[in-house]
Amino acid sequence: MLGIFKRLFGKKEEETGRMFVIAGLGNPEKKYFGTRHNVGFATIDALSDKYGIELTETKFKAAFGKGRIGNERVILVKPLTYMNLSGEAIRPICDYFKVDTKEELIVISDDVELDAGNIRVRPKGSAGGHNGLKSIIAQLGHSEFNRVRVGVGKKPKEYDMVDWVLGHFEGEDQVSIKEGIDLAASAVVEIMENGVDSAMNKFNGKK
Repeated sequence: MLGIFKRLFGKKEEETGRMFVIAGLGNPEKKYFGTRHNVGFATIDALSDKYGIELTETKFKAAFGKGRIGNERVILVKPLTYMNLSGEAIRPICDYFKVDTKEELIVISDDVELDAGNIRVRPKGSAGGHNGLKSIIAQLGHSEFNRVRVGVGKKPKEYDMVDWVLGHFEGEDQVSIKEGIDLAASAVVEIMENGVDSAMNKFNGKK
């Protein structure tokens, strides 16, 4: 009898409550893997590996997978649109799964204003010159979604910005970014479990 009640209430819990869309930004071609612009994809990979959520579905101009992290239902997403059109993948997924984009959308992107491996959690804000975030804001019609920005290092003066973000990490930054990706994945979980304010207090500025 106890087993029956567990199954009934367990099923009810799965079918109700929140569902988070966790979207990491990047470019889909192999040549972009490991670049500064693709740390969002790398963080999705880290979450996928840790929680056993494979991105096996391709629809809405994205690769995605459904699963659970703790008590939360989640959809891990990699847009396949290229960075500048990220919103064209994220908006349809959020619409289809009836996700509250102001509460249940978490976007992970790179940040050239932060040292490699540092992260910054925010509940809203401007695109800050990031074309992927700019596309999402345009598609959603608002900028009040949770975001985790992963520092990839400030551009040296002699570099063009495109060359910098599409370049690979070197030297100590290779170690720092691995730690930063792990921190970003942990920050995503903290947002879901304890709210964005808790994640900001716990992770902002941490390396």
